[in-house]
Amino acid sequence: MKINGIPYRSVWVDDKDGWSVHIIDQTRLPFSFQTRRLTTAADVAQAICTMQVRGAPLIGAVAAYGIALALRVDSEDKTLNDTAAMLMNTRPTAVNLHHAIQRMVAYLHPISPHQRAHAAYEEAARICEEDIQTNKAIGNYGLDILQEIAHKKHHVHEPLHILTHCNAGWLATVDYGTALSPIYMAHDAGLNVHVWVDETRPRNQGASLTAWELQSHGVPHTVITDNAGGHLMQHKHVDIIIVGADRVTRTGDIANKIGTYLKALAARDNAVPFWVALPSTTIDWTISDGLKDIPIEERSSIEVTHVTGRNAQGLITQVCVVPEKTKVANPAFDVTPAHLITGLITEKGCCAATPKGMLSLFPEMKEYYSDSL
Repeated sequence: MKINGIPYRSVWVDDKDGWSVHIIDQTRLPFSFQTRRLTTAADVAQAICTMQVRGAPLIGAVAAYGIALALRVDSEDKTLNDTAAMLMNTRPTAVNLHHAIQRMVAYLHPISPHQRAHAAYEEAARICEEDIQTNKAIGNYGLDILQEIAHKKHHVHEPLHILTHCNAGWLATVDYGTALSPIYMAHDAGLNVHVWVDETRPRNQGASLTAWELQSHGVPHTVITDNAGGHLMQHKHVDIIIVGADRVTRTGDIANKIGTYLKALAARDNAVPFWVALPSTTIDWTISDGLKDIPIEERSSIEVTHVTGRNAQGLITQVCVVPEKTKVANPAFDVTPAHLITGLITEKGCCAATPKGMLSLFPEMKEYYSDSL
């Protein structure tokens, strides 16, 4: 995607700068566009933990490069295993992180230590390229859905109103995004789209990141409070909801940013299609019950008690919005049961959020359903 006319990915390597890894510091957006240079695996772990990089596909890709950075210093088995374990513990909910690290370890272990660093960079680059192609495919399959809904509208010149939650755009992936990819495709194809952007408390990834992305690409959008979505649905101002996911079970339950479940409930009550866009690496085939089996990250209370913004003097500052010593809970994700989901949009096509639907796209995963089909 482009920023001020310059194409960017969310992570890239500079071979002229010691093969360091560069990221966009998402904690600085939307007020300042800054990049950060990562030179060690510890830098990568910190960037993931502090959400300088975030989004399930992106943190997997950046973690892969974290292993490559570590192997440049020491390419023995112990370093490979220790680095993988450290990075695995940075974020518990997003399964893409685990997939990427496990893939790197499995690929690198048979390779001799003196060849590992170069091989690690090559494999991390493949993970990034695959992510881009996956997200393009998700965008094209999602575009078909948006075009179909647009053609059914009574007034052809009326915008197609899409509601999204959190940030599942190119900032959350290597490029294009998941939930936003179909929106970019639709906009570029000339479809008259308008996006309702949930602010997404407590970190405001919708208001700060999604709105920034859409504005940079010229997509019409309006930021709304998290609690406004149901009201808009009741008044027929939402045609479709598309969200991303951090983990999906083999039965179609999804974990996404906190507040997604409430949007799904409102969508069901108002007959609004509720779609989830995801790469297949987000599917955890080993679990079937999202409420029981998906770990929900509990993040720092300061994300709730304080809000970051720009004051009248133009300075970025943080202010407290709750009484002192107030107890705070901050679960970062919730689980939306499969029965509330219209369907899943993957790089292999669209399907119902059911075992039968998922097997229609991934028949090679039948072994995981041997006890339930």
